[in-house]
Amino acid sequence: MIDLRSDTVTKPTNEMLIAMMNASVGDDVFGEDPTVNRLEEMLAEIFGMEAGIFCPSGTMTNQIAIKVHTQPGQEVICERLSHIYQYEGGGIAFNSGCSVKLIDGNRGRITAEQILDAINPDDIHKPTTALVSLENTGNRGGGSCYDFKDILEIKKVCLDNNIPLHLDGARIFNALVAKNETAKQYGEVFDSISVCLSKGLGAPVGSVLLGSKNFIKKARRIRKVLGGGMRQAGILAAAGIYALENNLKLISKDHANAKRIEQALLKKDFIGEMLPVETNIVIAEVNGRLNPIDLVKLMKGHGIYLMAISTTQIRMVLHLGISDDEVIEIIKIIDGL
Repeated sequence: MIDLRSDTVTKPTNEMLIAMMNASVGDDVFGEDPTVNRLEEMLAEIFGMEAGIFCPSGTMTNQIAIKVHTQPGQEVICERLSHIYQYEGGGIAFNSGCSVKLIDGNRGRITAEQILDAINPDDIHKPTTALVSLENTGNRGGGSCYDFKDILEIKKVCLDNNIPLHLDGARIFNALVAKNETAKQYGEVFDSISVCLSKGLGAPVGSVLLGSKNFIKKARRIRKVLGGGMRQAGILAAAGIYALENNLKLISKDHANAKRIEQALLKKDFIGEMLPVETNIVIAEVNGRLNPIDLVKLMKGHGIYLMAISTTQIRMVLHLGISDDEVIEIIKIIDGL
């Protein structure tokens, strides 16, 4: 099976497993797991932020950030396809008691002007705008990336209106590689950043939330309430450390392979509009003699798994679990359809 459903399907390599088995551990809820502490400090240093907290998932780090930044009855601004809105189980309402102001963006990206228009006036009839959240790369935008100058313009709007800025950076390293940017640029702009380890980096589980020391102190209380204290979590954190030290250099290959598959799909008569491939995600419209479900079934018959993400679109996600030889096989099968 060649699994293109998501970059979350990666499995630890033997080297990563050895690092996990050899991890020094302690009770992380007491702050005594040395490997967890090292991972948190390592990512905080990479992004130039004060502190971090290791959690089981990116959903948890996003939801903790929203909870810390807001109060019940307030409002969060985000793009309508954002993961925090579409794929986190209504957590903004359930966990934080906040409403959401959705913006129709461009492949998951929103502008400073749109955000300025979405900020509520000081009116007792409306919720107070308390947070702006961006997603980079944009999952449903086909792995789209922000231009950093646009992020700086958004930050200015947030500063002018005293609103914190959060980044859902589930695939932030894909964006940094694609745009040739640095993590510290992002650490200087965002008030909080969620960094997933279980996607392009290939760790089996985990995400780190970054912010100021005071922000992370509050986040630890929320993590406890949500059941996110994992005790001897160094076994998992060791995978994240290994990924940061060894797998970052592999991300560009995923991007190149996604482009190769994009070019193969563009030749097919059943492929309509395709979102531009910037990173490791391929999203294509399927119509005519095939529909998305048909294509998923056909490819599964050849041992290739992908996803129908709507009634008109399929998605393929490249990751370090896909070899160059497997990409050749995928393209060969597409060519034969």
